[in-house]
Amino acid sequence: MTSNRRLPQALGSLGVGLVLAVLSHPAVATSIAALLGAPGRRPLAAGRVIELAEHHLALAGLGLMLVGVLGVGLGVVATRVSARGWRNGIDTAAAVAQAVPPVVVVALALPVLGFGGPPTLLALLAYGIMPTLRGTIGAIEAVSPDARQAGIALGLTPRQVLTQIELPLAGAGILDALRVALVLSIATTAVGALAGASTLGTPIVAGLQNQNLLPMLQGASATAALAFLGDALMLAAAVLLRRSLDR
Repeated sequence: MTSNRRLPQALGSLGVGLVLAVLSHPAVATSIAALLGAPGRRPLAAGRVIELAEHHLALAGLGLMLVGVLGVGLGVVATRVSARGWRNGIDTAAAVAQAVPPVVVVALALPVLGFGGPPTLLALLAYGIMPTLRGTIGAIEAVSPDARQAGIALGLTPRQVLTQIELPLAGAGILDALRVALVLSIATTAVGALAGASTLGTPIVAGLQNQNLLPMLQGASATAALAFLGDALMLAAAVLLRRSLDR
């Protein structure tokens, strides 16, 4: 995807994210709930929504860091000639991890890791590592063999070829993989509410328990808003990276 296509997509994600953020406002959410025939109840205050969004984003960001380090790291390892024999095993392990629903991961982790953030982080890691791993592998393998050969001809070591040629040229593809991981991380963090983590999933769970549509609307809208805004941010970063490489 060229930068000319990424910029409109980034603006589109930004627009959708801002609209969803407005929908999470208590006054707007109350109006929507009334249109849907839900009984009038007190919504979450705007300050409380922002507080939950901050906690949610911090937890999702930490999860993305873990996914990025492990997913990109394993992707680099899997593309090395000396580790090609491990590639199928790495890919299978990542696929198995993503096949387990995040709710199940959280439930299984509770007796060991306790309540709060740790079970949620484990679910984020399990759910986000496969797209990051495969995206990294695909981006590195898409680097022109001629570029690698040119580096070798200049006397670069394998490590220098990786850091000075492969990773810079694969940067846009890796960033795309991390963009997918970010959206998954923000969406999956809501599940952390089941483990007692303070996230935007908290009002969703409370609304389900109390049959109250208002907090469910606010929590879902705010979560989706963060996902779209994060997507817009990563797309904008990809545009800047692409333009820097084209100079």
